[in-house]
Amino acid sequence: MDHLDALRLFVRVVERGSFTAAAADLGLSRSTATEAVRRLETRLGARLLERTTRHVSSTPDGHAFYARCVAILADMEDAEAVLRDADPRGRLRIDASPLLTRTFLLPRLPAFTLRYPRLDIQFGQSDRLVDLVREGIDCAIRAGEPADSDLLIRPLGRLVEITVASPAYLDRFGTPARLDDLDGHQVVGFLSSRTGEVMPLEFTDGERVIEVQLKARVSANNSDTAGELALLGFGLAQAPRYRFADDIAAGRLVEVLPAHRPLPMPLSALYPRGRQFAPRLRVFLDWVSATFAASGL
Repeated sequence: MDHLDALRLFVRVVERGSFTAAAADLGLSRSTATEAVRRLETRLGARLLERTTRHVSSTPDGHAFYARCVAILADMEDAEAVLRDADPRGRLRIDASPLLTRTFLLPRLPAFTLRYPRLDIQFGQSDRLVDLVREGIDCAIRAGEPADSDLLIRPLGRLVEITVASPAYLDRFGTPARLDDLDGHQVVGFLSSRTGEVMPLEFTDGERVIEVQLKARVSANNSDTAGELALLGFGLAQAPRYRFADDIAAGRLVEVLPAHRPLPMPLSALYPRGRQFAPRLRVFLDWVSATFAASGL
C-alpha cells in the first residue's frame, strides 16, 4: 500500500469509526487495514486513533492529521479532474450559519446537485471562527468585514441590517423615535467571537456612523439564540433583515429607527489559497454568487 492509499484508508477509518467497515469499503482485509494504519502511526511518530472493542475514534493529533489528509486528497482529486477534463467530483465542505444556509442555499441546492451529480456536499453550521485548512473546510460563508488573513475572499453582496424589538419590550421601554431616545434602553448582547465582549449597536446619521453601547442583561454568542432573546423581550437587537423578516411580517418583532439603519454588512466566501483552481470549489463559488445575486438580500 503506497502512502496516498494509506492516507485514504486512515480517512475512511475515521469517518466510519471502524477498521472493519473501512476495510470492506476499500476491498481490504481488516488485518491489512490495521497494519497499514499502524505503519502510518510509526512513520509519523504519533498515535492517530483510539481503539476500543466497539469503536475507533481519532486522537487530538489524529483529528488534526485527518483534516489535513482530507485537504490533500481533495487537492489530488482536483488535479486529476483538471487533466481528465472531467465533471467536478468529491466532497465539498462548506461552513455557514444555519439560518443563512436554510434561507438562501437549501432552496436552490437540488438544482445544483442535479447539475453536478459527482459532488457530495457537507454543511458545517456555526457562527464561530474556523481554521479552514486545519479543519479541512473548502469554503466558509461569513457576514461582516473579513479579518486580514491568508484566505482568499470572494464578495457575495451586502446584507441590509435592521434594529428590532418585541412589542412587549416596546410597551415597557417605549419606541425610540430618535437616537437620543436610546437612553435607558437595553440590548440583547451579542458576544464578539474575537473579543468575547458585547458588541455595540451601530446606527447611521447622515454620513456618520454612531456606535451605542447599551446595558445587556442577557447575552449570547449564537445568532439564533440572540434572535430568540429578542422575541422574548430582552432588548433591542440588530441583525441582517432576512433573519427577522418572518417575525416582522407576523408582528412578533417591530423594526425601530429605520431612518438610522446600520451600514449594510458585507457577505463573503472565504477559502484557502491553492484551492481557487479546484473544480469542485470553482463551480460552488459560481453557483453561490449567482444564488445571492438573485436573492435581493
